[in-house]
Amino acid sequence: MKVFDAHCHIYPAKIARKAAQTTAAFYNYTGETLDGTVQTLFAHGGGITKFLVQSVATRPDQVQHINEFIAREVAQFPDRLYGFGALHPDSPTLEEDIAHLRALGLHGVKLHPDIQGFRLDDPRCFALAEQCEGVLPLLLHTGDSRYDFSNPNRLIPLLRRFPRLTVIGAHFGGYTIWQEAARQLAGRFENLWVDCSSSFFAMDVAAGRALIDAYGADRVLFGTDYPMWDPQHELARLRGMHLAPETERKILYDNAAALFGLEGEN
Repeated sequence: MKVFDAHCHIYPAKIARKAAQTTAAFYNYTGETLDGTVQTLFAHGGGITKFLVQSVATRPDQVQHINEFIAREVAQFPDRLYGFGALHPDSPTLEEDIAHLRALGLHGVKLHPDIQGFRLDDPRCFALAEQCEGVLPLLLHTGDSRYDFSNPNRLIPLLRRFPRLTVIGAHFGGYTIWQEAARQLAGRFENLWVDCSSSFFAMDVAAGRALIDAYGADRVLFGTDYPMWDPQHELARLRGMHLAPETERKILYDNAAALFGLEGEN
């Protein structure tokens, strides 16, 4: 069975370890993380066919450099990597950044409101979303009980205002507030999908299955949040839920194949 990992962060080798540790510290995670390089991703990605890779721009001046790095990595491994680019809502050259991202052949955009410091219903985000609607899907970090940047109350206005904007809400639409997010989001928006990254570590099998049932098997993408988590371990967690074969196949590959137009869906 093909497997598509829809949520991986990668970094240049010279900064990868520090970047991975900085992200872990943001989440108060004290366990061991991997180093965030493509080589380590492949080494720990047994059983996974292809990886959606991206990174977050913490400043506007990082955007084009990050996107060029992602595009170079994808060009080296086109059969294994699928690239999303970075944007920053404070960029004074947002239109140029989007044109550059598309010219590089990247297929979507990753935003992390909590780290980048903007609310999803902020006019700055709306201006960005308006340019991406119908053109580039957004993979959004969503949720965190510590902040109020990307929780459902901020996401819902974005979904309503831009109904043709494809949105993937990472972490089941609400990191650390999984059940609350599902109550507010599940089954309500035709333009919302969710991934299961950085979620199963905090719940038992019954809770994980309940979230999949709430959103529907057609709306959930498999994601690992590498390098926070080992991709092989996350794949084992998903398979350990003993989902119906059709449901597992949809989550592991078919939903991503349909959403992103991947070739060779069988």
